[in-house]
Amino acid sequence: MSPLSTSQVPKLRRGFRLQWEPAQSCHVLLYPEGMIKLNDSAGEILKQVNGAHSVAEIIDTLSSRFPDVPGIDEDILAFMEVANAQFWIELH
Repeated sequence: MSPLSTSQVPKLRRGFRLQWEPAQSCHVLLYPEGMIKLNDSAGEILKQVNGAHSVAEIIDTLSSRFPDVPGIDEDILAFMEVANAQFWIELH
């Protein structure tokens, strides 16, 4: 797998859908075989994944929304790498 570039544009893989699940009180990632319960950070990141915004744009958006979180850019990059490795997202 090639390294992640901040110029890449992530989108959810076909068959995956992000939604708020009131019963779980969190965002979940739904796919045909099941559901992934997401923590707050993962939910905020995936809410930005729409196939139009680059990783750099997502980092900028979340950095401005959460200015007091140190190392947010590294956290977002690490999550994107995991999400890509788990086949939750595609990078273009």
